[in-house]
Amino acid sequence: MKKALLAIPLLLPLTAAASTLYKCTDDSGVVLYTNQKTPKKSCTVLSYQSPPAPAGSAARPRAAATPTPGDFPRVSGSEQKARDSDRRAILDKELANELQSLESAKKTLSEAGSQAPEKLQPLRDTVALHQRNVEALKKELGNLR
Repeated sequence: MKKALLAIPLLLPLTAAASTLYKCTDDSGVVLYTNQKTPKKSCTVLSYQSPPAPAGSAARPRAAATPTPGDFPRVSGSEQKARDSDRRAILDKELANELQSLESAKKTLSEAGSQAPEKLQPLRDTVALHQRNVEALKKELGNLR
């Protein structure tokens, strides 16, 4: 029992320690990122994390950082479904336009096939741009419910 009581003061600093990240700059302009404030350097706090709650305390749910006001307008389920279907229709239309632009860019690139490489690079960039847009739109459509 005595050994357990003697060990408790040794464990307290571990549970009570907070994590603070400093950005320190010395006189010559050298920047140091550290978790300890160093003397002879100007330090600013970049982030601070409070210590965790003691193990014996009951966990309470955290309140929202900015709670929703009571008079905040709510959207009905049917209105949200209409918004979601409008969004899907817009994304489908954008995808169709991007696919058409991609095919057009590929056609232009293939027609200019024997030109100098420096003249072909902007066409390749255009094709790559449309391909990325198509992929992004497909991903966005996949994320819809």
